[in-house]
Amino acid sequence: MPSRSQYALMSAKDKNIVLLVCFSSAVAFFDFLIYLYIADVVATNFFPVSVNPTITKIQGLGLFAIGYLARPIGGLIFGRYGDIKGRKPVLLISMLVTVISLAAMAMLPTYAQWGLVAPALFIILRLIQGIAFGLYVPLAWVFVAEHVPRQYSSVACSYVTASFYVGVLFSNAFFLWLTNSMTPDQLADYGWRLPFLTGAILSLVPLLAWRWIDESPFFVEMKKSKPDNYIAKPFRLLFKHCKHSIFIGMVLTIILSSITTVIVLLLPDLIELRFALDSDLFGFSHSLGIVFMVLGCIFYGLISNQQNFGKVLAIGSTLLIIQMLLFFYHLQASGDYILIMYSLLGFSAGIVGMVPAILVRLFPTNVRLTGMAFCYNMAYGIVGVLVPFGLGYATLYVSFSPALYIAFVGFIGIIMGIYFYNLPEFKKIDEVI
Repeated sequence: MPSRSQYALMSAKDKNIVLLVCFSSAVAFFDFLIYLYIADVVATNFFPVSVNPTITKIQGLGLFAIGYLARPIGGLIFGRYGDIKGRKPVLLISMLVTVISLAAMAMLPTYAQWGLVAPALFIILRLIQGIAFGLYVPLAWVFVAEHVPRQYSSVACSYVTASFYVGVLFSNAFFLWLTNSMTPDQLADYGWRLPFLTGAILSLVPLLAWRWIDESPFFVEMKKSKPDNYIAKPFRLLFKHCKHSIFIGMVLTIILSSITTVIVLLLPDLIELRFALDSDLFGFSHSLGIVFMVLGCIFYGLISNQQNFGKVLAIGSTLLIIQMLLFFYHLQASGDYILIMYSLLGFSAGIVGMVPAILVRLFPTNVRLTGMAFCYNMAYGIVGVLVPFGLGYATLYVSFSPALYIAFVGFIGIIMGIYFYNLPEFKKIDEVI
């Protein structure tokens, strides 16, 4: 008699859990990106007034970068807790911390009111929110992968990944509305508080359904199979038995984080450094590209499974390299077909949708969250801090720098695809060490 985890169809409860996690993931990305959109306004309110706009810009970007630096702390500390106490309580903690930190930011006095205490408190809250976000992302993938039947783990993880980019689209729309409905003075006076308050309210919604969320079946089964005197030591087990998985996980996360950071977040600013395009048309093209990236994530999640991960990753990475280079050649030539080229680029970048399902299978159940959180946050911290500054500087001298970097990342993806294609088999998803 085959077990449910191998052959069963996804139940209504499974679908509801995936939908809930996807909603939470979209909101989480919106919450984290708030600073990117109003960095200048926030910096003006929480730092001494500077006559140099460049300094103000750097202060705002510094607040955004702090979130990346804090993520490894949350991933390491609470990831370990999730492997010991369970996925559900850690999910609750990350949601509650996000709600509280955002609400506190929305009500925080400014530098003009509290002096240096205000930026100190804001930085602390930003660190706390970064810690929560660093935990939430790998936890979201683990949570859905361990709830749905095994043959649906890839597509379920791709839905979650796609929802992160839905959060980017919502951010674009929200801040477009905010800047168009308020004057610069209104935005600087009180309007900057609205995104934080909105994020806190939206983050609170999933908690209303908390009673209908069950603990991961994989974690429950693992706890039942362990003797009563068993002492969980995720860190020791992870670095003793999973060094190879950590390396592979770091490489895969560098691919995922590089594509997201460059194509989703940085590309508009990088292109403006060297190319002259209509700002309204380009803004719409960028949003359309993200829409197609959402579709690409789902597409790659649907066609990939543990038998063909390598083949799909290698082919998808090759297509991404080709389209990224064609995109920049087109910009240099004319830019007349920017809508089509951005859409194709976004769909090609959807290859990231299949990466989380590979990460989930790299680590056994009792160290899965610790391993994924470590790889995800360490790699994302490196990419999130170094790539924006490095590519920004390089693009000033070589206009094709973003394309060359993504081509390099895609080449790594091809190597990983060949590796997985020749790998005899993945770890069983319910394996315990």
